Amino acid sequence: MKRLSIGTRLTLSYLLIFAAAQLIFGVGMWIILRHKLYDIADDTLESRIDDIQHFLQAQPKDASVAKLQEEITETYVLEHSGDYLQVQDEQGSWIYRASFLEKNNAYIATSRELQSPLYEDRKIAGRRIRFLSEVVEVYGRRFIVQTGTPEGDILGTLHFFQRSLWLSALVIIFFASGVGFWLSRKALAPVDAITRTARSINAANLNRRLEKLNTGDELQRLSDTLNEMLSRIESAFQRISRFTADASHELRTPISLMRTEAEIALRKSRDEGEYQEALRHILAEAERTSTLIEKLLSLARADAGRESLDIRPMNLRETMEKVANDWRQVVAVHRLNFTQNILDKDLFIAGDRTALVRLANILLDNAVKYTPAGGSIEIAVHQSNENAVFTVKDTGIGISDDDQPKIFERFYRADKARSRELGGAGLGLAIAHWIVEQHRGSITVKSSLGNGSQFGVLFPLHTELNSNET
Repeated sequence: MKRLSIGTRLTLSYLLIFAAAQLIFGVGMWIILRHKLYDIADDTLESRIDDIQHFLQAQPKDASVAKLQEEITETYVLEHSGDYLQVQDEQGSWIYRASFLEKNNAYIATSRELQSPLYEDRKIAGRRIRFLSEVVEVYGRRFIVQTGTPEGDILGTLHFFQRSLWLSALVIIFFASGVGFWLSRKALAPVDAITRTARSINAANLNRRLEKLNTGDELQRLSDTLNEMLSRIESAFQRISRFTADASHELRTPISLMRTEAEIALRKSRDEGEYQEALRHILAEAERTSTLIEKLLSLARADAGRESLDIRPMNLRETMEKVANDWRQVVAVHRLNFTQNILDKDLFIAGDRTALVRLANILLDNAVKYTPAGGSIEIAVHQSNENAVFTVKDTGIGISDDDQPKIFERFYRADKARSRELGGAGLGLAIAHWIVEQHRGSITVKSSLGNGSQFGVLFPLHTELNSNET
């Protein structure tokens, strides 16, 4: 079943709420009007009882029943107030009884039943009548007086008011439905515009944005949020496109070299040494390609959230000392001076040992690649406030100020020609940056052309373990 549109649902909700309010208002007004009308009728009945009492008080104290019958009949038989009047003394003798009530043998309560004035509604011969029955005491004699008034006018007024309420409610609800529909359409018009624009955006025009609203309400926040999301999507799409293009380019170069080397080797017969040399070149390019693919897969797993780290308490000082020892011979082979300045104190952090070794290897590998023979490399570990700091410093070619903000981007190389010559693909620092982020740390670079570089990595200390060591 197709769901109703938001505009239709808003209009229906508005109508239901408005109709409920109308119903509550109408019922309330009807109850109030009914109460007031019956109050007026009761006041009239009470005044008639008072008139009867005054009339009886005006008669002689020792007036007989017959005399009272004569006087009251003469007074009330021609008046409308006597149409529904019954007066009886305590002995059961009728002083006055309206012909209509006598004809229909209307019941009148006894004095024992009338401990207080009794209001009641009766239907006699098809007529709805409201009665007031009360005991009146005059000169020591007790009389039961019952007087009534037709409810026809009251009921007619209530019925007319009820019909008027229904009619006015229908007119108002019809008008309100139109206004509600118009308001909902007007309020949701920006949503339709947003929908149309959003549907027109695809991979070819990700730079397009939704119309900026200045309404200062939820719709403006929605539009701004969607525009921000589109900016992120565009940025991610551009990174993916650039990543795909760069990866294709990086893979094409070694594959082309291997293919060319193999084609040259197969053009004519060669001796064993030449074949071995060609195979060595192919193997070197294959290893370089394998390393590149492994880095690409690592970044892809990281982007997909499938590259998980085994974070646990570890000693950064101990780990970096082992890394330094492993690199000492490599640095010597490249005729570089190597120094380590590692704090003689355990520094515990929450980290993945394998990932941190990889991070150190990336930074030291870059330092060795871009530092000419005779230069120096330093690895250091120290504490700064509540953080452990790991640095790799070299006296290499350095990085320009323009390149420094971009060196952690994928496939970015400050010296592209030399990086490719040295086997670099511009992925190492991107991986290093990801590792640092996973450890909730930060990585910075200080460098200038010709004066070397210093990479600093800051990790939060594991407070509990370090306090125990202290």
